[in-house]
Amino acid sequence: MNLTEAGKHVQELTALIRQHNHSYYVLSTPTISDYEFDQLLEELINLEKEFPELASPDSPSHRVGGEITKDFKPVKHKFPMLSLNNTYSVEEVKEWEERIHKLIGKNAEYVCELKYDGVAIGLTYRNGILMQAVTRGDGVQGDEVTANVRTIHSVPLRLNGAGFPDEFEIRGEIILPRKSFENLNKIKVDEGDEPFANPRNAASGSLKLQDSKEVAKRRLDCYLYSLPGNIPGSETHYESLMTAKSWGFNISGYIARCKTIGDIFEFIDNCNTARHEFPFDIDGIVIKVNSLVQQQELGNTSKSPRWAIAYKFKAERVATKLLSIDYQVGRTGAVTPVANLTPVLLAGTVVKRATLHNADIIANLDVRIGDIVFVEKGGEIIPKIVSVDLDHRNPSFIRVEFVNKCPECGTSLTRKEGEIAWYCPNEVNCPPQIKGKLEHFISRKAMNIDSLGEGKIEMLFDLNLVHSVADLYDLTYDQLLGLEKVFAQTDEKKERKISFREKTVANILNGIESSKSVGFDRVLFSLGIRYVGETVAKRLTVHFNSIDNLLIAGYKDLIEAEEVGEKIAQSILDFFRNPKNIEIIHRLRSKGIQFEMKEAQQVLKSDKLKGMTFVITGTFDQFSRDGIKKVIEENGGKNAGSISSKTTFVLAGENMGPEKRKKAESLGVPIISIDNLLQMLI
Repeated sequence: MNLTEAGKHVQELTALIRQHNHSYYVLSTPTISDYEFDQLLEELINLEKEFPELASPDSPSHRVGGEITKDFKPVKHKFPMLSLNNTYSVEEVKEWEERIHKLIGKNAEYVCELKYDGVAIGLTYRNGILMQAVTRGDGVQGDEVTANVRTIHSVPLRLNGAGFPDEFEIRGEIILPRKSFENLNKIKVDEGDEPFANPRNAASGSLKLQDSKEVAKRRLDCYLYSLPGNIPGSETHYESLMTAKSWGFNISGYIARCKTIGDIFEFIDNCNTARHEFPFDIDGIVIKVNSLVQQQELGNTSKSPRWAIAYKFKAERVATKLLSIDYQVGRTGAVTPVANLTPVLLAGTVVKRATLHNADIIANLDVRIGDIVFVEKGGEIIPKIVSVDLDHRNPSFIRVEFVNKCPECGTSLTRKEGEIAWYCPNEVNCPPQIKGKLEHFISRKAMNIDSLGEGKIEMLFDLNLVHSVADLYDLTYDQLLGLEKVFAQTDEKKERKISFREKTVANILNGIESSKSVGFDRVLFSLGIRYVGETVAKRLTVHFNSIDNLLIAGYKDLIEAEEVGEKIAQSILDFFRNPKNIEIIHRLRSKGIQFEMKEAQQVLKSDKLKGMTFVITGTFDQFSRDGIKKVIEENGGKNAGSISSKTTFVLAGENMGPEKRKKAESLGVPIISIDNLLQMLI
């Protein structure tokens, strides 16, 4: 087959595959079998390999993935991705509609849509071809995940028909259908990894996988529900969605135009009744003013559109019997009580366990073994006991007393003044604390050793190969090859076996080696210092630049760092006073782990704000506070949380508090606007 013949056949295959893909994933009316579809796709892929010049940016071959993304580039949104005002109250929805009537009259029509429990995404098309996919991020800018989104079959790579703008953006939600979620978790359990807690977390994690081929395997889906720009010929939100549907976008069929508040609540009630039968998770209904002109007239606040509101379903509540209480120990040593229950159906799943949070909750609920308790799902994810049915309590039931010794190592528990949790102080030898620290260390936001799932960490610990994070860097090929462990069946997991074969071992060692290039801020976060999260770790690395400077820092030095208060400062001091922790740091440094900021990390965009300290207050229409803080830091300035004599400027948005204004004026600190700040940077 010559190039001309191949080109013609590629065009035919592309059109045919695109048609079948749309029929299957968007219209839900497949016209050929999965096998026949896969054969067509394989034929196209082979032709593009033989004739690479024929592969186009919108080829269906992108659906199988293969592109590797090491870093997800930040992209500023053309239109801010605002969040919706949420309510659980029927009365607040009525009040919202009354405000709409006062502002634009009583001729408003509404559109009701499902509120998907997924990850917000913005898709940009140019000349009908998908060019960019960006996550919501902080609403001002997000991360580009185009290669991964191309693998989602319900996202069109090339639009159908005509009439679409040369360039436009459409927004929606990326979700993981329940069936895909169950399959994914089955694979994770079989491989010895911890399953995802819920489909939303799984969808979010999938979008940030570096290998798009792995994303393709997870079978994500996408529903579109918003076009922030003007679409020619559309006067209403509903018309714009139907136009987008004609171009090939996956617009949900669960959508209704409503004239009255009664119509709105009829739609809400119907969806609430049927939601567990949907193939995906929702947590409420979004109500929007339909007219695009009226939407513009109503406008936005600094955070949310005035023309839309989200009604969230109240958590379902069921009654069941409390059988016993277990006590789990986390990586920080915090002891959490977990209730074992008579199995009961709640929000579409069978619940056997629920959190009791802490000792104070147990005391306040006065919960007793044998009680009939009421269980809810917090945020549709984690079951929790919210109350006790005292009418059915047997007088012989004994009051539950929180344990006073660690259930894992027997060490006496401690609780600091002013804190809720009880802790096991034996952080060096308490098994779940050690495993928790290891799992935190390898996590994506820390050292990102993705070849070591939690099941493998548990296996290495149980086989006495790893006892601290530094031990990971002493592992050898010969130590790992051939290792096997059978994990016994539990209520949550089937019996499973993990085997370390050649490829598994190579991936683990390569992942460990690659982690040596991780920046100092993530290394500091990975150490698991209590209260030092991602943000605080970044602030500490900017302030101190190296672990050596941090090690010699005193209490006063620490609290001078941004976002470091008394509690965090004391926790850092306690961590570095422990000789075991210092030993681990020395071992990690000897293996090449980054314990100082590289010069490239310290380079600023400019020094125009050098020596200036800003306090940000009020709200801003076009910018998030985090975005403003980042701009200040990138140009040499510092951010502070409170106004003092050291403050150079107070950057004020709308609704600045009167007390802050009074304090700024009393100290003679100038109050500036966002426009003044931007002028400083010119």
